[in-house]
Amino acid sequence: MTDTPDLPVLLIVEDDEGLQRQLKWAYEGYRVIIAGDRAQAIEQLRAHEPAVVTLDLGLPPDADGTAEGFATLSAILALKPDTKIIVASGHGARESALKAIALGAYDFYRKPVDIDELGLIVARAFHLHAIECENRLLEEQGGGGAVLGTLLSGAPEMLKVARTIERVAGADVSVMLLGASGTGKELLARAVHDKSPRAKREFVAINCAAIPENLLEAELFGYERGAFTGAVKTTPGKIELAQGGTLFLDEVGDIPLPLQVKLLRFLQERVIERIGGRSPIAVDTRIVCATHQDLDAMQADGRFREDLYYRLAEIVVKIPSLAERPGDAVLLARHFASRFARELNPKVQGLGSDALAAIDAYPWPGNVRELENRLKRAIIMADGKTVGASDLDLPGGRPSEEAAIAINLRAAREVADRRAIRQAMTRTENNISGAAKLLGISRPTLYDLLKQYHLQT
Repeated sequence: MTDTPDLPVLLIVEDDEGLQRQLKWAYEGYRVIIAGDRAQAIEQLRAHEPAVVTLDLGLPPDADGTAEGFATLSAILALKPDTKIIVASGHGARESALKAIALGAYDFYRKPVDIDELGLIVARAFHLHAIECENRLLEEQGGGGAVLGTLLSGAPEMLKVARTIERVAGADVSVMLLGASGTGKELLARAVHDKSPRAKREFVAINCAAIPENLLEAELFGYERGAFTGAVKTTPGKIELAQGGTLFLDEVGDIPLPLQVKLLRFLQERVIERIGGRSPIAVDTRIVCATHQDLDAMQADGRFREDLYYRLAEIVVKIPSLAERPGDAVLLARHFASRFARELNPKVQGLGSDALAAIDAYPWPGNVRELENRLKRAIIMADGKTVGASDLDLPGGRPSEEAAIAINLRAAREVADRRAIRQAMTRTENNISGAAKLLGISRPTLYDLLKQYHLQT
């Protein structure tokens, strides 16, 4: 044992002084703190905040007969819920140990103490505590908040997209955003612009699918006065208007083939000619484009030029659908509900639990745009203080049983436990001691899990 403050803190709650000394000197890799009763345990917990505690459930009862072991367990978890508590039970006290685990203890061991076995349990508890702390830190840093300014996400899939956007924004290359409708392609295009050296110049967006084919060329390249009937003045196109800035071509897959040739020339030469014009005009405009279409298939059947694709797709960013971003539907729903309630129906205070379950279970084929529209309608139509599942009017009614199970931590843990136990038992040829060691748990714990899950040895 050492008093080095950088070592992990292990609190031992034990009233037997001989066992105190034995345990204290057995753990050289930890800073060991000793407590002999509940009061001392709470005092040491407040002072040192140990990650792991070993607790003797057989502490002598207090004056009014209260079971001190369980009282100490409850007090520690109330003060520091993330503490990993390993309880000790004497011979024949297996039921007490199981009760302690049901109350929140991490694991248990039997007396008389096997130092090696207990050391393995303690080491695993410290490892698990460290992982949980790291996960919480990652969630606080990146989860459930704004990324790239106005884009809300807590999903790793979208955080990866955000990091990619941040990296490519400063490079003066064309960026192609691929994703289904409603996934936020224009927000990401704007983020490319805002994070780039061009941020102080214009960001110009055009939806190529929303403009008739005979007008799209004029919109992009502009025209001279008298170029056609109705051209009463010279008008610059979107490419010129984005001089020094960024032009966002949404639904670029809908650009007709003849116009693709003219766009390719601009990308190669960085000059344009207005309709009816004769003089080339140099333009410094960065292109960011997006589409929900399969451009590989369009190239294969001749509907999209391969040379244009490679000019536009110097960097390709694939945007996941809302269904591929776990947790984001609820995160965004809360944001939209708060915003629309302020604007449209101030009496609404939030989303009901049934609405949140329905939002989480629904696949959202229309992605964020569909979610936003349904929340807007639900806020307007809601009669009470909270939005219910019926207000959302989602197809399919109640969440499926599979969706309900998917978010149930206990069910998910059971699936993982069963898989790990089967693997360990197979690798050790059904040797209980070997499997328990491989899993990092005690033999009694493994026996209980085998019985609980009805697994054959």
